[in-house]
Amino acid sequence: MAKARLRFDETTRYLLGRLWRDWVSPHWRTLISVGLSMAAVAAATGAYPLLIDWTYTLFAAQDHRVVWLVPALVLGVTAARGLAMYAQNVQTSHIVYRVTTDMQARMFDHLLAADLARILREPPGGLISRFTNDIGIVRNAVARTVTNLIRDSLTVVALVGTMFYLDWMLSLIVLVIYPLAAFPIVEIGKRLRRASIDTQVQMGETTSLLNESLSGARMVKTYRLEDYERGRAGGAFERMYGLMMKMTKSRARLDPILEVLGGIAVGGVIAFGGWRVATGAGTVGQFTGFISALLIAAQPVRAIGTLNTVLQEGLAAVQRVFQLLDEKPAIVEKPDAPALRAGQGHIVLESVEFGYDATNALADFSLDVPPGKTVALVGRSGAGKSTVFNLIPRLFDVRAGRVLIDGQDVRDVTLASLRDAIALVSQDIVLFNDTVRANIAFGRTGASEDEIVAAAKAAAAHDFIVKLPDGYDTIVGERGMRLSGGERQRLSLARAVLKNAPILLLDEATSALDAESEGLVQQALARLTKDRTTLVIAHRLATVRDADLIYVLEAGRVIERGTHAELLAKDGHYAKLSRLQFRGDGEDAAASSEPAAV
Repeated sequence: MAKARLRFDETTRYLLGRLWRDWVSPHWRTLISVGLSMAAVAAATGAYPLLIDWTYTLFAAQDHRVVWLVPALVLGVTAARGLAMYAQNVQTSHIVYRVTTDMQARMFDHLLAADLARILREPPGGLISRFTNDIGIVRNAVARTVTNLIRDSLTVVALVGTMFYLDWMLSLIVLVIYPLAAFPIVEIGKRLRRASIDTQVQMGETTSLLNESLSGARMVKTYRLEDYERGRAGGAFERMYGLMMKMTKSRARLDPILEVLGGIAVGGVIAFGGWRVATGAGTVGQFTGFISALLIAAQPVRAIGTLNTVLQEGLAAVQRVFQLLDEKPAIVEKPDAPALRAGQGHIVLESVEFGYDATNALADFSLDVPPGKTVALVGRSGAGKSTVFNLIPRLFDVRAGRVLIDGQDVRDVTLASLRDAIALVSQDIVLFNDTVRANIAFGRTGASEDEIVAAAKAAAAHDFIVKLPDGYDTIVGERGMRLSGGERQRLSLARAVLKNAPILLLDEATSALDAESEGLVQQALARLTKDRTTLVIAHRLATVRDADLIYVLEAGRVIERGTHAELLAKDGHYAKLSRLQFRGDGEDAAASSEPAAV
């Protein structure tokens, strides 16, 4: 990639330029206001040494204005500076929070539009870290850059102007010494950016590890994996500690450099200034005012000196944000793609080839799901069943062949119309930490209350919902943790009922349910699949024996097809699976109340 070939300084310019162009410059009106506030702060700060010089002059002349006018001026200058600092802080925060909030929103939109493969490629903790750790670093860097680059620079300019006004010869001494700090500051900044990138990556890995460990607490405790998890977490924490210390040592080098150079400057000024006062070439007021200006300038000069380190850390985070935003999705609509034409939901896969890596998950795979019929896919784990489900709503694209719905290639129609035509009910139930009503309404946002209740009744969910503490307004908890497995699955079915899509994908919809819950869900499924094109994945053959057609998959290929009875009569792979599950040679599936999973 062209950007990767840029030299380090060019990369810095690129990142700063893009940050300014895309994110900061739209707020130029607020930036002007910030600049005016900061100019007022700088002017008030630069006035202090002049007041000191004038006060010494009044003392020497025994002028009574030193009693009432000087305090009034000091009060006026400090009040003006305080008001300007308040305005500057509020306006700067507005820009910083607006920029980083917009970044978070853009990143989230980008991930929502990203391919499923992209989202699965990075652990959730790593993605969350980009929204929290990386954006936090960007926020700090933007705030420091706006403040130090404008306010502190203006303050230093005002104070340098004051120093030249008081004594230009002493000012030259200072201006010769301080620029010497630029060289080590730049080198330290380079190291910090590299270390910061490593630290942010490690933060993402640590966040992911903690999320994984805590979400799997039941298994960790049951299998007594506390020591194992403690070791994993401890290793991650130690790696983080090492990276943080590396960054701390780099940052810590700056203060001694600036301190020593400041000491040299002050020492030189005292020696030379004292000589000038002693010889009568300068006054005590001028000397005192100059020293005051020099000491006041020390803080903003130090802030500007450390700005490069903060900036490099921020640019490392910005680089990661831009890398995410610059990723191009593989699943994109063709220009001016039409909507999927309404049809009966006839699904055809023609000679499909697909793989998640170099190997094929499907090879020369063909499938025909007649409209309004129920077709089941069975086979061992890894046979390719879930891959077929991923290709129909175009979560992935085929390498070869076509996926057709009512004769239309799914790559030629809009994604919205394609996915509106498909409803999914999976064993991996996704419920959000919201109300029961909201979780059902996700099937079709904008549905009326009557439609939501009707969908719940069709999914055999209404009766248990009304018994909940707040009925349809009950919060289900994260991933529906406050509900039983059967209740969660019935809400998932209600969502599919409400969507009322012509195509239904059922992925092990009853595999994890008890007998009573499974019975209720099966009744709801029977109503849901009636006159609807349905594709079913099931390991438990008892759930697919009434399917209109069954495809048996092995290593990404169809090895058998037919009805339950036809496949048993063939005495092939399906019949073998049936015997393994039902523990009988040719025994009818209904004879077994607890078929074993393949």
